[in-house]
Amino acid sequence: MMRNLLVLFLFALVGLSSCETPNPYNQGPAYDFEGNLATDRKKIAAYLDTAKIDSIYRIHDPSGVVVIVQKEGKGSRPTNNTVVYTDYIGKVMATGTVFDTSYEAIARLKNLFVEGRVYAPLSFVVGTATVITGWDIGFKRLRPTSKATLIIPSPYGYSNQKNNDKIPENSILVFQVDFLGID
Repeated sequence: MMRNLLVLFLFALVGLSSCETPNPYNQGPAYDFEGNLATDRKKIAAYLDTAKIDSIYRIHDPSGVVVIVQKEGKGSRPTNNTVVYTDYIGKVMATGTVFDTSYEAIARLKNLFVEGRVYAPLSFVVGTATVITGWDIGFKRLRPTSKATLIIPSPYGYSNQKNNDKIPENSILVFQVDFLGID
């Protein structure tokens, strides 16, 4: 009897150990970076054909980020590990919906105001993943005191993340930035 229980226990142990455990990192299909980037490039080109954005010049970065310079700044462009200070208004390109801003008046006007939040220029360090990748790419193309519009394809924004209820998955983002300076 004891021997039968021991054999049964061993079979159960072998059976359980051979079961495949679910992969906790399997979150569905992999994000199609190149496919989404190609789609976004077409949407951005169509948007630029009709958008009335005054500019001194436009930079079409190889990444797909478009930098529309409206006022040229002075000085050296930031590189990795440079501290940048900026005010901004962020919109979803497809709808024009403002989803974030550093300006309190705009936040109140667009019903985004959050009590207790400090509305002030944002500071970030270029190249340290503290902001979306599109900002790192775009700000490296600007000089301090520039005013510009950054158009950021979804792979360099929030991709398919559900980060904010005002930003649908795979949204192209448009930021009006007032590049205040660097450290």
